[in-house]
Amino acid sequence: MTTLLHIDSSAQLEERSLTRQLTKTFMDAYLGTHASARVIRRDVGQTPPPAITSDFIHAAFTPADQRENWMRERLALSDELVDEVVASDIIVLGAPMYNYGMPAALKAWVDHVARIGRTFSFDLSRGDFPIEPVLSGKTLVVLSARGEFGFAPGGIRAHLNALDPAIGACAHYWGVAQEAIHTIAIEYQEFKDDRHRRSIDDAHQNARALAMKLAANVAAVAA
Repeated sequence: MTTLLHIDSSAQLEERSLTRQLTKTFMDAYLGTHASARVIRRDVGQTPPPAITSDFIHAAFTPADQRENWMRERLALSDELVDEVVASDIIVLGAPMYNYGMPAALKAWVDHVARIGRTFSFDLSRGDFPIEPVLSGKTLVVLSARGEFGFAPGGIRAHLNALDPAIGACAHYWGVAQEAIHTIAIEYQEFKDDRHRRSIDDAHQNARALAMKLAANVAAVAA
């Protein structure tokens, strides 16, 4: 059975959030094709994980068999979030662009999931590349919305895009290779013109198509 981890990180509610509407379109299309898929729901936009503190870092870098009770309590949410990633095959991530980067709630989720001994190992004997991901084989679908436009590689605002590179840089923590990242974005939100309306329509159409393709791939493998 395929498991989808559906994450929304918008601070807006669905009626005002383009990314929440886009993740719903993807999920509806996927489940319409592959109804037996399991869904794990995590809304970090409405229930943000707390920011990382020195206590968290101390607990996370203490070997599991040496942790005190307060350390285990401090890492309980992080362990839950990591377990959700471990259990998933496809991560569906609603990620609006805030001030050219990711929402603070999403960054907090990233920090909780990047865990030594759970999602990555660290060994200086590897030389200049001591970090090695523990997970692999997962697919990431990034469904985004941007107020302006031209953030794709080669675009007029590509140099301002701090969202997609950050997601790509952290994806290995979630077991996602670069070629397994699919990004669909709505643009022109601040302009509210025909370009924006076309961008919305195109994004929803592409989200449906991608969902059906991924679901069909699962069905073909299972057959």
